Amino acid sequence: MFLEWAQWYAKDIHVLNVFNYITLRAVLACLSSLLLSFLVGPMMIRKLTAYKIGQSVRSDGPQTHLVKSGTPTMGGALILVSITVTTLMWADLKNRYVWIVLLVTLGFGVVGWVDDYRKVVHRNPQGLSARAKFFFQSVIGLGAAIFLAYTNKLPAQTALIVPFFKEVVIPLGMIGFIALTYFVIVGTSNAVNLTDGLDGLAIMPTVLIAGALGVFTYVAGNAVFARYLAFPYIPGAGELTVICGAIAGSGLAFLWFNAYPAEVFMGDVGALALGAALGCIAVIVRQEIVFFIMSGVFVMETLSVMIQVGSFKLRGKRVFRMAPLHHHYELKGWKETQVVVRFWIVTMMLVLVGLSTLKLR
Repeated sequence: MFLEWAQWYAKDIHVLNVFNYITLRAVLACLSSLLLSFLVGPMMIRKLTAYKIGQSVRSDGPQTHLVKSGTPTMGGALILVSITVTTLMWADLKNRYVWIVLLVTLGFGVVGWVDDYRKVVHRNPQGLSARAKFFFQSVIGLGAAIFLAYTNKLPAQTALIVPFFKEVVIPLGMIGFIALTYFVIVGTSNAVNLTDGLDGLAIMPTVLIAGALGVFTYVAGNAVFARYLAFPYIPGAGELTVICGAIAGSGLAFLWFNAYPAEVFMGDVGALALGAALGCIAVIVRQEIVFFIMSGVFVMETLSVMIQVGSFKLRGKRVFRMAPLHHHYELKGWKETQVVVRFWIVTMMLVLVGLSTLKLR
């Protein structure tokens, strides 16, 4: 919106040409979403508290969590509002990648919102059934995958890039690209949701990964930098840097309210949407493997659940004291804040490894 306005008046006011720079608009998106979340956050928390939209806590989990019962949830709606508003303000609305990421984010947010609403308002502990949730996630994920498959015209836009090796590129073909895109978007959405079990645990890795993806989107969308760093050039992908900035800004603001002891929880409405957004961006810039590395905490949390369920069904025994993994460490004696900060540190290290692939090829 502001970009179109600036371009219109730049003929007479030349200083407005500065808004053509993606880096500036990404910074402004980050600051705008941060400010908007800070302004709207307290009011939203008061409304959620007034309507008694509170989190229920599992009685079989760590006993220290029982005091969190009734804490307002569905706060992820604040993140989605901030991302949407700031993206519409600062991004190029003629860019198809901006719209596909935004629609995927909001689509998964709606699925999460319905699930949360049934749990906390209708007092249905199951919320949206697992089958229904997976169905709607699959519809949105497949829709995005098919759209990208049929609109990406260059071979580099559908090939799998292997990090650390300059010449290793794996052609996926149409079916392979659709399958991988679906897996990354839906898988990441659920992985972030599984991780969101402690105060601040999921949102900080999301911010760090979004920031790193912002670097990759800028490089992939810049012909000069892409050529110099031996990256696939994806025309238009640079505009996603603005969305990455919006995610980082809104995430940092949400952390202000979600840090221990949390005033509000994200809920499925935020976790499902943010995971899908990150996965969709990673697919567009062809950095699925690097994204897998940077999302190591999300991956470990997901694998812990899969291993726990599989082991119990096959052997009747549990591998972990409790899944997801963060609860295992809590039951081993780690304090909640220790688990959270240590998982943050792991994510920081993995993000740095991912960023190193920019040059180590």
